[in-house]
This record gives sequence, C-alpha cells and structure tokens, in this order.
Amino acid sequence: MPEGTVIRPYGDTTGDGMVQVSFTLPVPPGPQADGAALQLARKMGLEPAMVVHSHGIGGGGGTAGDGYTFFVVYGSVRHLVDLDAVAVEERAYPLLSPSEVNLAIRSRLGRKLVVLGACIGTDAHTVGIDAILNLKGFAGEKGLEYYREMSVANLGAQVSVPELVARARTARADAVLVSQVVTQKDAHLRNTRELAAAFREAMGERRPLLVVGGPRFDPGAAGELGVDRVFGRGTTPGEVASYLVHALVPEGLPA
Repeated sequence: MPEGTVIRPYGDTTGDGMVQVSFTLPVPPGPQADGAALQLARKMGLEPAMVVHSHGIGGGGGTAGDGYTFFVVYGSVRHLVDLDAVAVEERAYPLLSPSEVNLAIRSRLGRKLVVLGACIGTDAHTVGIDAILNLKGFAGEKGLEYYREMSVANLGAQVSVPELVARARTARADAVLVSQVVTQKDAHLRNTRELAAAFREAMGERRPLLVVGGPRFDPGAAGELGVDRVFGRGTTPGEVASYLVHALVPEGLPA
C-alpha cells in the first residue's frame, strides 16, 4: 500500500498511471476508427495510448458492424488522486441484526412497519428490489420479508408513479423503496424526481419515507433528487432495515 494520501493508478508497475477505458464511436471499424479512438484517448489525457480491442457493433443500416465501433483503450495518465479530498456518504447509524431490528420496532413503535417496494416507469428489472425485499435476500442476508415486525409488499416492475402513490396512501406506508436499474439518458434521475414531486404534491409532509437505489445512483444526491435516502450498488437488506429503524423508529419514541 503506497504511503501518503496522493496516489496514481496501478497497471503493470506501482504508480505507472495505467488505466483502461471503453467507449463507442459512430465510425465504421477500420484504421480510421482506431485513429479516432487514439485521438480521443489523447484528449482524455492518456499518453501513450493503444487500442487493445475494437469491433463493429452495427447501427449503420447495412451489414452488422458497419456503423459503430466499440473500443478498449489502454494508456497512462498523469493525473493524481488525493484521498483526503474524496467525499463519501458516511453511514450515520449502526448496522443492526434482524432480531435487533424487530425488537426496536416492536418496543418503540408498537406496530408493524409498513414498507412498499417497486420498480417505477418502464423499468422491468426487479433484481434490485427483489434482493432487498424477498425472503431469500442478497449477499447472505435475508430480505425485509424475513423481518417479523415489518409488513412488506413488493409491487414488482413497471409501476406508475400515480399507482404507487395511491397504494402507499391506502396501505398507510411508512416507507416506499424504489429500485432503478435502467439508467439510459438518466431515466433513473427523471423518474426519482417525478416520484418525489408526486408524493410531495399528494401527501405533503405526511408522505412516507422515500428511499431509492440502483447501480448508477450517487448516494450523496438524496437532497438534490427530493428523497430521503439513496443507496448505491452492493447495498444489502440489513443496511436498508437498519436505516429504516434509524429514520422511522427513533430511540426516544415511546411504545
């Protein structure tokens, strides 16, 4: 491990600055395409750079591979990383076991915690919300359905925002969890802002806790998106359960 807080990428030898990037250019595969990729790499600060892989991916209206080329480029950067300047979203609550979560809800809230989960918009990828809610869970942890003191409903995929608001109102949900895996053209950000605005308009300050998650979210963007918490990739059910207790079942709340 290098000493100090200023570091460089590692490729073949320590501190050589070597990185690998991939991208697509709207150019048919061939020498000109490789040259264009190297030009872009140099403008990105990779010097020297080499194209280690390229292949056509179609899109030109004719033979497959005639319109676009995918590249993998390997090269060295001069940029340094200052670890002291890295800002991360720190967890402000302890991780609790399922028994501790159940005890906190039962003793402090005196009723079950009502949780709804869904994928909204056109997102049909339920792997994220299933990992958090379903009994089988994720990464060796049981999902929220395993927690006796939680009433959990997984609404599945492609749930419209108005439908989710209506279901949350009917169920008197304490928390709404939304997973967004489809992120093309920042669809996950637009959908989250729509979600936050709809709940704010329909329920005001009495709205449920809004929690969103997915692989492309910035955990520090909750305020900007209008929700209470954002979880990124690798989040486990235990982290979400612990957060729900932290946010909805404070220690001073009487039973």
